[in-house]
Amino acid sequence: MKENVSGLSLQEVEERRRQGQGEGKTESITKKTSQIIYENIVTLFNFLNFLIAGLLFAAGAYSNMLFIAIIICNICIGIFQELKAKKLVDELSILNRPSVKVIREGKEVQIELDEIVKDDLMVLESGNQICNDAAVAEGNLEVNESLLTGESDPIIKEKESELYSGSFVISGKAYARVTHVGEENYAAKLASEVKKEKKVASELLGSMRKVTKFTSFFILPLGILLFLEAYFLRNTPADTAIVSTSAALLGMLPKGLVLLISVSLAAGVIRLAKMKILVQNIYSLETLAHVDTICLDKTGTITDGNLKVRRVIPMSDFNQGEIEALVKSYMAASDDNNATFQALKEQFAPETVYLPSHKISFSSKRKWGSVSFQEAGTIFVGAPERLLGELPENLEQEMEKGHRVIVIGYTGSGWDHEESLPENRIQPVYAVVLEDTIRKNARETLDFFRKEGVDVKVISGDHVKTVSMIAKRAGLNRWADALDMSALEGKIDYDRICRDFAVFARVTPKQKQELVKAMKRQGHKVAMTGDGVNDLLALREADCSIAVADGSDASRQISQIVLMDSNFTNLPQVVMEGRKVVHNVTRTAGVFFIKTIYSVLASLFCLVSNVPFPFIPIQITLIDAFVEAFPSFVTILESDTRRIQGTFLKTALLKAMPYGVTAALMIAQISWMAPFTEPQRQTVMYLLLIFISAAAVIRSCIPFTKLRIGICTLMIIGITGSLMVLPGLFEIAPITFSMGVFAAAEAFGAVAAVALFEMIRNGIFGRNYGKRTELPV
Repeated sequence: MKENVSGLSLQEVEERRRQGQGEGKTESITKKTSQIIYENIVTLFNFLNFLIAGLLFAAGAYSNMLFIAIIICNICIGIFQELKAKKLVDELSILNRPSVKVIREGKEVQIELDEIVKDDLMVLESGNQICNDAAVAEGNLEVNESLLTGESDPIIKEKESELYSGSFVISGKAYARVTHVGEENYAAKLASEVKKEKKVASELLGSMRKVTKFTSFFILPLGILLFLEAYFLRNTPADTAIVSTSAALLGMLPKGLVLLISVSLAAGVIRLAKMKILVQNIYSLETLAHVDTICLDKTGTITDGNLKVRRVIPMSDFNQGEIEALVKSYMAASDDNNATFQALKEQFAPETVYLPSHKISFSSKRKWGSVSFQEAGTIFVGAPERLLGELPENLEQEMEKGHRVIVIGYTGSGWDHEESLPENRIQPVYAVVLEDTIRKNARETLDFFRKEGVDVKVISGDHVKTVSMIAKRAGLNRWADALDMSALEGKIDYDRICRDFAVFARVTPKQKQELVKAMKRQGHKVAMTGDGVNDLLALREADCSIAVADGSDASRQISQIVLMDSNFTNLPQVVMEGRKVVHNVTRTAGVFFIKTIYSVLASLFCLVSNVPFPFIPIQITLIDAFVEAFPSFVTILESDTRRIQGTFLKTALLKAMPYGVTAALMIAQISWMAPFTEPQRQTVMYLLLIFISAAAVIRSCIPFTKLRIGICTLMIIGITGSLMVLPGLFEIAPITFSMGVFAAAEAFGAVAAVALFEMIRNGIFGRNYGKRTELPV
């Protein structure tokens, strides 16, 4: 073996490891398990609920602590889903992680990636992934750097040429000396720019944080004041004051809604998992439902990375059977295995009819290859401009359509000159027209997005004509609005080109990121699909990032959604699942916010009037269970996939406002006017609160279906039965005739008040916020 390819000795390997020049363990971009657990437990919402639970425990009011089960369920669902996603992505990374062949002690050995050191001599052949930056020491390669640059054209690498981690060897063989390890690698440097954790742009999550933050301003001061007033001004025992105050504070936190959102999203994530779609953060499902612009890569997204033969054009009057046998023998003898030759071998099944005597591998530099056969001549395969010179008109037309053309030629003698072709002796026998394979259902997918008002942009590193024609074949309406980004000079007006063009070609990684930024500046919710390191910056910037499973490790780890079968045509399913969640949660969220509104207003009233808060935590928990949770959790099975309009928080609060304000007024009126004892007044208020809350549920179920009628019926039976069977637990006083008449009159007044408030709300904010939720036909 030559001196310059003798490799390192074991002593030199150990010396470099001691100097810190070894690869080491690759750091995962996914969150650590401890981080996932911490982020799901340590939140303001959880803190407030556990604080109230701690006070109730200290007061010995154990039966009033049932609400904490909801909080624990919510925490467990979030942790379980994120840990499951992390496990799948990490396992996928391990399965796809290649080993490396190096020269050590003068021998070829196979090692794991983390065993590489600087100056190791790698043996690279067709099909290998280059895992470390290196320089060619001996030999020649053709390399695909599409995962880094987005361009799928092969690049010639000769002696002293630089090789970048993340690229693949298409053909040739070479020895390459490692120049960088670990974070110094080119791909690692690109990945390091996106390592900072990306916050999920979830409207549901953001809305709940706003509500929690808003109510937190009331909870602590109100809680302290209510307790002090009860203890010092009304001389209430400390444990009773704590229970009463806790009920007021618990009502301000829509804990059932938080659990509903988590369960709804988790149910959608589970359904998508069955379709081989991995959602790494459950709120990402909702994010994609709001997207109005989606950016697709060409290679690996619209196309599957393969080529297929569109047509074979005979170009001679040779005996077709004999020529075809020679071509099949060429395919059997050839070592070339890129996408072009895979398609040719599919068309001309390899068969050793003739024995090869000399082979010249196909090279993108010379644009041809050949195989000579014993006493049977030579078959050449190459670019038409090399083998034909002047192109026939029909082949020029094929190339104008974005197709690739390969010419197969023949000469009756052998050929062994790698740097030149025979002059005027090659007879063309076939022209093979190749085209990229468009993913199945790509057209239907683009049609879906168009009908749903989602703008589709195609962003690629390939040639503008190729990208444009593929966009046309895939069914993109604006395929002709194509721009070659490499032709732009000076400062680029990204805002303008985002409006004017739909197809972007020759795009650099930084330009992809700037395009996404420009779309977001224009008010769009942007989703980005990608498979390579060149997509990382744009994936990091997008509102929703989507990776394919057969792409790079880094793209899978940073993305919120991973298409496990690498098929972007499944994206409509993700959108639909997200819409189901948003519509079902929005429809029922108003019921949960009723409690938040009346709890805040009633607490202020009680503080000003020096009267106790009329409910206890166990009473609030009963309403949570039968009036809020049961109807909401059953109806998440409904399928409402209409386009999302309006904002979640505004819609939900406006729907809740009439009922919440009416409940607060009812509490104030009964506290002042009802001619009953304190326990009797509290019982009447509680029954009326149940009536108002149940009325809101029934209102949200219009138009009725069999499922919704069943839900409303079971809700009424469940809460009535609980009160009748366990009146002592819920502190319900015996109902007298006068209490019943008074409650009936108050119920009638509550209905009138709700109707009045809804009329006022619709008059101010428009009919959209009072619109009924129609089920899809």
